[in-house]
Amino acid sequence: MFLVEESAPPAEALPIAGLRDHLRMGSGFALAEDPAEDTALAGFLRAAISTIEARTGKVLLTRSFRLRLDDWRDAEGQTLPLAPVLSVDRIEIEDGAGGSRIVDATAYRLVPDGQRPRIVPVGSFLPAVPYRGSVVITFTAGFGAAWGHVPADLAQAVLLLAARYYEDRSFEGTTGAMPHGVSALIERWRSVRVLGGRAARGAGGRA
Repeated sequence: MFLVEESAPPAEALPIAGLRDHLRMGSGFALAEDPAEDTALAGFLRAAISTIEARTGKVLLTRSFRLRLDDWRDAEGQTLPLAPVLSVDRIEIEDGAGGSRIVDATAYRLVPDGQRPRIVPVGSFLPAVPYRGSVVITFTAGFGAAWGHVPADLAQAVLLLAARYYEDRSFEGTTGAMPHGVSALIERWRSVRVLGGRAARGAGGRA
């Protein structure tokens, strides 16, 4: 399985003002509002978002992803590694020799789920993947395009973690351990990942 993030959250969607307020409340000192400081805060927020998403498998801000698999894990339905998935935008079958074809969107559908969204066939099986070929799935996932769409506990976890990154910015060799408060906030969102990969050979498997 190879997962690529095709687009990053835009700077205007990041809660820079919220992080600045959080830091001011924690330190008692006002934080300067200038472009350089905003760029630094955005970097800490992006790092915190990335960490929270990696720990939970949940995409906070809506964006596009591309998933490459050697084969369907199950030709009767493929689980996606992220949630919530808003749409499956394209499925492409590559033959391993430089050729490819787009799968007709009427041949499959998305089954939304807060933990394990799935792509299932409209017929009996998902389209066969040739020997040494691959399947590439492009999909859109996220709670929403604006920070206000992010669930409150996950949003608070991001601010706490970004503040920790900000406070530790001058130190080298930090352990990178997740603060207890952050772990508690994200615990209910965590799920066991179901990885893509080679399925057992059978009906609907490789051609």
